[in-house]
Amino acid sequence: MATSVTALHLPTTSSTQDEARRRFAGVPVLVTAGAQAAGRGRSGAKWVDADRALAASVAFGPRWVPSAWPRIPLVAGLAAVDVLGDVGLKWPNDVVRGSAKIAGILSESDGTVVVVGMGVNLWWPSPIEGAGALWDEDPGPGAGWELAESWVARLLDRLEAGPDDWGREEYESCCTVIGREITWDPGGSGIATGVDAFGRLIVDVGGELEALDSEEVRLVRAAPPDDATGDG
Repeated sequence: MATSVTALHLPTTSSTQDEARRRFAGVPVLVTAGAQAAGRGRSGAKWVDADRALAASVAFGPRWVPSAWPRIPLVAGLAAVDVLGDVGLKWPNDVVRGSAKIAGILSESDGTVVVVGMGVNLWWPSPIEGAGALWDEDPGPGAGWELAESWVARLLDRLEAGPDDWGREEYESCCTVIGREITWDPGGSGIATGVDAFGRLIVDVGGELEALDSEEVRLVRAAPPDDATGDG
């Protein structure tokens, strides 16, 4: 890694987010686990572990000004694309393959330290509705460690570009909801047209453009493509 990172790989833990925050001592620290007793997603949602899962969290002190920190989870998504391969990004925090979610990004901060987590479904022969997995066969224990370290290296490298060059156009090219009709909580609907320089999703609502802030929107749902059928 270009930036020095302390890595700790655990078989299980309560929460990699909490563990990484607790262990941070000025140098970025990565904590991974194959299972979490109290894993969580965005807005406090419970995270469901796949049969073979990776939970990875990195705690660090960003050089960016705090007002730019909401862009960090989008950069983490781009880093996930770098290491996971043929995947897309569903704004603001899902990594998808087709319509199936295979990973999720979670970013938390106490005003001084940022902890960014990525949960990946490595293998899941019978996933819950809407979910999928990175691999079709069980890769075995420890398979996600190198993946996690590569993801953190790419995240920290990308952050070096600064908040004004975080990768907006690249994100737009990976974003699966742009150009599609979407709904979001609480109570909105429109057509996603792009992502602005601040990482907000731009939507056309009855001919008027609105910017959705990830900190204010809980869930974005995309309408199925025009050629979608009900038998898939």
